[in-house]
Amino acid sequence: MERKFYTFLLYPGAHGKLHKIRLPVYVVHLLLAFSIVGIMTVAALASSYARMLLKVSNYNSLRTEREALKTQYRTLENVVSQTNAKLGSLQSLAAEVALSYGFGEPRRPQLPQTVLGLATQSNSTLDSSYHASLYAFRLMKSAATNTAVDPVIQGLVFDPRLDRSTVPSIWPVRGQVTAGFGERMDPLSGEGAFHAGLDISAPYGTKVQSAADGIVFLAGPDSDYGNAVLIDHGYGLTTRYGHLSKIEVVVGQEVKQGQVIGAVGMTGKTTGPHLHYEVHVHEAPVNPAKYLRE
Repeated sequence: MERKFYTFLLYPGAHGKLHKIRLPVYVVHLLLAFSIVGIMTVAALASSYARMLLKVSNYNSLRTEREALKTQYRTLENVVSQTNAKLGSLQSLAAEVALSYGFGEPRRPQLPQTVLGLATQSNSTLDSSYHASLYAFRLMKSAATNTAVDPVIQGLVFDPRLDRSTVPSIWPVRGQVTAGFGERMDPLSGEGAFHAGLDISAPYGTKVQSAADGIVFLAGPDSDYGNAVLIDHGYGLTTRYGHLSKIEVVVGQEVKQGQVIGAVGMTGKTTGPHLHYEVHVHEAPVNPAKYLRE
């Protein structure tokens, strides 16, 4: 059987030598097949790479949208939190006005579960439940024996004959008030925010005193407040001291008005050393300035 060939003539130029190449038919067919397969492979790789780039672009777009939604969610969460704080403060003020004019029923004081539950968390010699019982007895005794009426807390607490030492009426630290209670511009975010207390500027390490008699509810890290102390004074009154550099009390400890509970610092969300001081009535923030003697 006669074999068939393809003859290729290569002519390099006017002064070049003519070259003749003879290739069998099957070799040419194999070369053509390999060329087609190679072209298809390159096309498939290019298509795969293009799809990958498209997926990466879509992923980056979705990630950007997710971050934007997270930012919007945090903003809305802050707005809701501030609105709830304002609402609680307005409700407390409404209750104060209503009770001052003889409308409505006063809320009964309750010892929070944090104190009552401390007995199951500690086996110390001075049991926390004993502290709670002793403190409740002392409050009832002072309410029964005191006849002085404090107009500041009248209508906010159950019994107006409350011992004055249980009212947060002294400055926890002496210094300039750099931020008051209410709406203000947040120094970190630059946006409007509700400020639930007073910022009192003082040198780093200045001793911080308890504004009234009470029981320590919290003594440690507390979110944006940094190192903080929360004290319950009975009758729905609580105070919070934030950004402390040092804490000198423990949870469940009974403290007296003027007793040192920590030191000024700049822990948590702050731009400099100061004390963040709050007063709450039945868990609603109120202006601490109206309780201070001076």
